[in-house]
Amino acid sequence: MADAPIDTIEIAHGGMRAELLTLGATLRRLDVPGRDGTPANVVLGYRDLAEYRAHPRFYGVVAGRFANRIGGARFSLDGTEYRLPANNGANSLHSGPKGFDLQDWTIEARDAHSVTFGLTSPHLDHGFPGKLDVRVRYALRDGGLAIGFRATTDRATVINLTHHAYFNLAGEGSGTAILDHLLQIPASQITPTDAALIPTGAFADVAGGPFDFRSPKPIGRDIAADDPQLRQGGGYDHNFVLVGAAGTIRRVATLFDPKSGRVLDLHSTEPGLQFYTGNHLANGAPGTSGGSYPARGGLCLEPQKFPDSPNKPNFPSARLDPGKEYRHDMAFRFRTAKDSREAFG
Repeated sequence: MADAPIDTIEIAHGGMRAELLTLGATLRRLDVPGRDGTPANVVLGYRDLAEYRAHPRFYGVVAGRFANRIGGARFSLDGTEYRLPANNGANSLHSGPKGFDLQDWTIEARDAHSVTFGLTSPHLDHGFPGKLDVRVRYALRDGGLAIGFRATTDRATVINLTHHAYFNLAGEGSGTAILDHLLQIPASQITPTDAALIPTGAFADVAGGPFDFRSPKPIGRDIAADDPQLRQGGGYDHNFVLVGAAGTIRRVATLFDPKSGRVLDLHSTEPGLQFYTGNHLANGAPGTSGGSYPARGGLCLEPQKFPDSPNKPNFPSARLDPGKEYRHDMAFRFRTAKDSREAFG
């Protein structure tokens, strides 16, 4: 059967513009003004739409049914073991091949400032129990892009949805890495991983080490530190344990590009934040503006449940039961600053 056409939707508001795709409910571009008022696209993507299917890299997609990794590509729920496609060694990453990122979503509602996509995932799709009905709404508002995930199921299941945008606040076409961006994450712990990047189940304090982003610092400052966790990930690719009550929307990260002056304040209701520094971006197909991205040419800040939480009883639960609604609200809020003091003050 031939692939469905990939439709493009544009929304705009207050000097910002977003382009979205029906494939993967993907954010393909997001134009944001800099300090000088000039807009630039701050998210990575492909120039040619066919590349989203041919060489998927999760650029700007909705990741699901279960974002991030599940160890051994299996989990048990209520005494039944469910096996998933293994696509990351022996493990499942973003639910295996042709996850939500490669599904054709339907447009359920749209106006000049917002669009809502819908998807139905049948029982045992990629091995997961329950028929899952999913909605994601993008809405441009003053200063930012709000994203709301909603889902219901007809039997007990697990779910973890996030947005997988790769950001470069200097501009997608800048050709620069993100190592000079300054980042702050309000988290005093991470969930360390084994060599396959599966959490061990332990919690590690970040104080004084390369994972300490409680005070803002350049991303490149400690990325090459002699640290076993950084060696395993080839850089940052870790879940941060966020402060503040999950279920309430609060700031979970701030990112600043000193050159353009753009500031991103990320807000979310989730308990964890996966921070990934695009360690394997080099040598891909041409990006949106036609150039090839360098290694670490973009970064991901993905609020979500902890990786492998279905296999870790001490992690926040990812369970969803019939009659309940899964909700994850997040927002990319933008502003400009003249310097780091203003950006993080």
